[in-house]
Amino acid sequence: MRAVARTRRPMLHYVGFRGDEYLRAVRVFGPPDFVHIGWDSWARMEVVEGDTAIFARGTFDDMPSAYGFPDLRETGDAER
Repeated sequence: MRAVARTRRPMLHYVGFRGDEYLRAVRVFGPPDFVHIGWDSWARMEVVEGDTAIFARGTFDDMPSAYGFPDLRETGDAER
């Protein structure tokens, strides 16, 4: 039996988008596969060769934040 090489399609990551800028990015680049609230070490680790990362501010080469960002914000989080 031959080994089958597995390939994955490139992922689209949005980093640091909020509000209207997110909607404009979706119109230009399409919906993201991943949304990262900020550029931290986890986000940097998830963007791999072949992926595209679109930044609201900054670039991939910027130093990731020393602090982590939450993976998910649900409706109502701001009210707590």
